[in-house]
Amino acid sequence: MRVLHIITGLNVGGAEQQLRLLLRHLPVECEVVTLTDPGPVADGLRADGVRVIHLGMTGNRDLGALPRLTGLIRRGRYDVVHTHLYRACLYGRIAARLAGVRAVVATEHSLGDTQTEGRPLTAGVRALYLLGERLGRTTVAVSPAVAARLARWGVPEPRITVVPNGIDVARFAYDPAARRRARSELGLDEGAFVIGGIGRLVPGKRFDVLVHALAGLPADCRLLLVGGGPQEGALRRATHRAGVADRVVFAGERPYLPDGSPGPGLPALASAMDVLAAPSPEEAFGLAVVEALAAGLPVRYTSCPALEDLPPEAAPDAVRVPCDPGAYARALAGVRAAGPGPRAPAGAARHYCVTRSAARLLNVYAAALAHPARTPGPPQKAVLS
Repeated sequence: MRVLHIITGLNVGGAEQQLRLLLRHLPVECEVVTLTDPGPVADGLRADGVRVIHLGMTGNRDLGALPRLTGLIRRGRYDVVHTHLYRACLYGRIAARLAGVRAVVATEHSLGDTQTEGRPLTAGVRALYLLGERLGRTTVAVSPAVAARLARWGVPEPRITVVPNGIDVARFAYDPAARRRARSELGLDEGAFVIGGIGRLVPGKRFDVLVHALAGLPADCRLLLVGGGPQEGALRRATHRAGVADRVVFAGERPYLPDGSPGPGLPALASAMDVLAAPSPEEAFGLAVVEALAAGLPVRYTSCPALEDLPPEAAPDAVRVPCDPGAYARALAGVRAAGPGPRAPAGAARHYCVTRSAARLLNVYAAALAHPARTPGPPQKAVLS
């Protein structure tokens, strides 16, 4: 089986790193097309032996990318085309059908109630999404919450299947030596109480809540923000206004898997933390929370669909907190007062082992090949209402 994955870009991000991790566990021949910026994840994929093609798309309205992508798919003779992220799903589904591939799968990584990939869910965005969705065979949701959102939009439920994000639990196992090295490289005292925040530095992640919460915590508390994005400048200014600039470390984008870049990777940084705080009020899955649970961290979070369908005992030290600086300050002070606990992975982390996700995705491919998408008929008014 030959599978072509099409993704909008390959900078360091949850969907991008998830793709690289899955390809390490899928027992099929895979190649990747990135529409835009190849980024560090492209280098990592190539290091893994995966062919990566940069399409050179210049923007959302670069219609010249469509014939280029169609020709590439036709020449590659792929059995399955699998698209990831909004722009790639739209262009990739159209190109695959023009190239004669009817086994088309799309993963919806980041559909929220009010936005997708940071863009507001306007009527136009929704209508365009649904028109493109009809060209595929299956839409993969990364959580039951995303599946429910797709159904509410008008995607027929038989076309939706849930394949959760997966993690490499062993890679996130707590490592005391990695903790010491990471703290030393970042200038964090061994005795400091380190609050971690992991994710894109964008307004929706609400890391400003953690900055203001830190101002109400004791002087030994530090905030370690792992990720990059357009809000970094605003967050840095917020740390100065709150009087905590010397207590916040911006670690930048860090790889999930080794990619040759200097400095500690994400698993080492998780070992360096004492608690993960995730104040985002709207998530599609909550990957950072699950990774933290694999590292044995206590977690204080606002939204995590990955935990909603699991029993409480699967993550006993994962506690929901309102998206409010005062609430987070109180919750984090409670974790600090309780002192360090065992750093064994929680059952929830083992539930989301990447090998299980890869096996489920392979079943999706088999079903798509057995029952490829039909040519869609005229659009139904109810779908676009």
